[in-house]
Amino acid sequence: VQVGTIGLINAIDRFDPDRGVQFPTFAMPTVVGEIKRYFRDNVRTVHVPRRLHELWVQVNSATEDLTTAFGRSPTTAEIAERLRIGEDEVLACIEAGRSYHATSLEAAQEGDGMPGLLDRLGYEDPELDGVEHRDLVRHLLVQLPEREQRILLLRYYSNLTQSQISAELGVSQMHVSRLLARSFARLRSANRIDA
Repeated sequence: VQVGTIGLINAIDRFDPDRGVQFPTFAMPTVVGEIKRYFRDNVRTVHVPRRLHELWVQVNSATEDLTTAFGRSPTTAEIAERLRIGEDEVLACIEAGRSYHATSLEAAQEGDGMPGLLDRLGYEDPELDGVEHRDLVRHLLVQLPEREQRILLLRYYSNLTQSQISAELGVSQMHVSRLLARSFARLRSANRIDA
């Protein structure tokens, strides 16, 4: 509210009725601009704890002092030594300081030819589909008898043929085929119930 009031006062100071523009039409962009400027300059995109913010101010000050003294940007170790804190704290402060500036979705990412964040929105990661599929299968598999679990694992995770499974379990290949069919029927049924 206070920032909007400042914008309104600025609009009153700059308003010229001789220009033929109504005051609300002139004032609205000024007030909105003042509010946007305030958020841009003073509001963090992520909340940073007070202690870390106060330390961030000290890290910035030390960085400026050391840059002047050395004629180059100081290392993390040099900043930490100056403030008598750990390097990990310096790094945490630097990271916290970045919360003041949001990255545009359209900004190019590091590296040549890398797509921006906007280009990756909605991108489906095929690896994620595999993880979801494995989790679903694992959830359904535990509902089967141990023998059927083992046959499915041998067939689809160890990539054994039905003949190899029958030799390992000491049963006929036809019996393995029947057990696989029964397992699939149970999995389909369990999946319908869970859905």
